[in-house]
Amino acid sequence: MPRARAAVEREIWSRTTTFLLLGFIAYALPWSVFAALPLPADGQPLLRIQGSNTVGAKLGPALVMGLFEEQGLSDIRVEKTAENEQRVLGRTREGRQVQVQVAAHGSGTGFVALKDGTAELAASSRPVKDSEAQALGAAGDLKDRRAEQVIALDGLAIILHPDNPLKALSTEQLAGIFSGEIATWEALGSRGGAISLYARDDQSGTYDTFKELVLAAQGKTLAPAARRFESSEQLSDAVSRDTNGIGFIGLPYVRQAKALAIGAGDAQALLPSATSIATEDYPLSRRLFFYNRVNEKNPWAQALVAFAHSARGQAIVQKTGFVAQSVEAVTVDPTAGMPAAYAQLSQQAQRLSVNFRFQEGSATLDNKAQRDIGRVLDYLTRQGKLRDEVVLVGFGDAKSDPARAELLSKLRAMAVRRELAKGGVMPREVTGLGDELPVAANSADSGRMKNRRVEVWVY
Repeated sequence: MPRARAAVEREIWSRTTTFLLLGFIAYALPWSVFAALPLPADGQPLLRIQGSNTVGAKLGPALVMGLFEEQGLSDIRVEKTAENEQRVLGRTREGRQVQVQVAAHGSGTGFVALKDGTAELAASSRPVKDSEAQALGAAGDLKDRRAEQVIALDGLAIILHPDNPLKALSTEQLAGIFSGEIATWEALGSRGGAISLYARDDQSGTYDTFKELVLAAQGKTLAPAARRFESSEQLSDAVSRDTNGIGFIGLPYVRQAKALAIGAGDAQALLPSATSIATEDYPLSRRLFFYNRVNEKNPWAQALVAFAHSARGQAIVQKTGFVAQSVEAVTVDPTAGMPAAYAQLSQQAQRLSVNFRFQEGSATLDNKAQRDIGRVLDYLTRQGKLRDEVVLVGFGDAKSDPARAELLSKLRAMAVRRELAKGGVMPREVTGLGDELPVAANSADSGRMKNRRVEVWVY
């Protein structure tokens, strides 16, 4: 092995081992370890959750209800207390009524609530910003694996009126539309006249995600004429009534509207399906989070996070319309643009519905990938595919030297192999395809990070 390649491998090895074994153990722990949670003083909520409307409208309350059921509570129900605010009620075996408060006014409000102590969990539909993490320094590093919890996956659906004949758009076209530079449907080869814009409000993580992935990536800003909404449901319903309307929304809120296929850069346009979002290949896929203080002491906050990661919690994620992080094998049809070896793999094997990705500017698996190691190990063990049944395929962003891109992509796959080997997995093959088959544009950091991935295939 050349000396330079060996050095890179040693770096990856040293940086990817931290916390992974602990993560697998935590993932596999039985739920019973959280039984008999203590209750606060009368009149005090068990837990306060603030932040994302995407999480807080349905998913957050549904997860709390699931936790209540696990705790043996009865008379479980959700009660609206104000606009975009709810409380989940339950009754203990002794007859005492308890509650969890959920306020859903946008992801940014969750981090403010963590800072001022008015919430134990911040729900967010985007990663914490550097400025927010710095402001919350007393809470510990919010990018630490103990604080940042990926609880579900979602995709921003670009929605139209059901009668609009348009089928696909690029992220470049979306930026032009929502900045107001593309003003008519005819300019897109469709029909209808002037385009009507619908967008979430400034506090929304949905808007932050759209702004980062679409507008800012193209150097654009949202047109002042866009109608703004705090509620996901209200936005979707408004678009479905406007024949000239276009908006963006979380996947569970498409409702009566029509979703478009979206492409980025040279990547193929994809519809926001469960598989394309689970692998995060869909250009507007995103992660949904709970954030807590690194040393959060509230036992109900700790238990809800653990429940969200459990198989039961992920089943609730799927039931509420989001995309679970459970692992499944899916068939991939070969296409004309695939490299020959990859096309052959698609004919003979199935791809798992998870991609491993890495921390920004690092050879370390990111927080989600660290938990996904446990999920993949569990799947492969249950399916009896530990020996010579797995192929790991690494990908990367474009480099000036294609050989370097190929080497780096293979080293990423080798990093995943080493972690899976701790659980007894012996892959049939580990390979790297460099910058082939991009899923995002390489012109932006967010796109390059998406392209740096490792796929898992099983025979």
